[in-house]
Amino acid sequence: MDADLTAWEQRSSARVVSPVQPRKLAKVPFVELADGRLQGVVSSGSDIARVYVSSVTAGTHTYNCSTNNNRPCGGLYGAPCKHLQALIAEAVLQYGIGRVARYLRVDVSDGTSSGAELASRLGGGPERTPAAVVFSRFLRHLAYLELPDTTEPIAELHWFPATEAVR
Repeated sequence: MDADLTAWEQRSSARVVSPVQPRKLAKVPFVELADGRLQGVVSSGSDIARVYVSSVTAGTHTYNCSTNNNRPCGGLYGAPCKHLQALIAEAVLQYGIGRVARYLRVDVSDGTSSGAELASRLGGGPERTPAAVVFSRFLRHLAYLELPDTTEPIAELHWFPATEAVR
């Protein structure tokens, strides 16, 4: 094991993945590759109190964008809206173009290197998907950020098995 890793990283069965590039969290505070979709929360450009839950389905490349209470995005007319484009761009910063493209099953062997280029390769159309699950994960993510720093196990995450005995 790497000597630079902290003890909990060495014992954890869930690998901590650092971002490929640093990113600002104001526009896209939450992005994940989960449930067969690239999905996340994107801040509204016009209303500070509004957020959009955006997603792109792997393989079919269908997409959705709506507010957290399932009102459709006004810019979603047959092509990915600006929220979806921002989500894809931030996913590329977080995970890298190769990982996002593999997850979405998009061929980028010709040198595609940006989120905008990746978004232009999506051939799917709009498909309504519920926003509640993604928004709930985002809220849970925020709750963990508010916890005080500790080296003790967090009760909710204690079910992750250790890979070796704690000494």
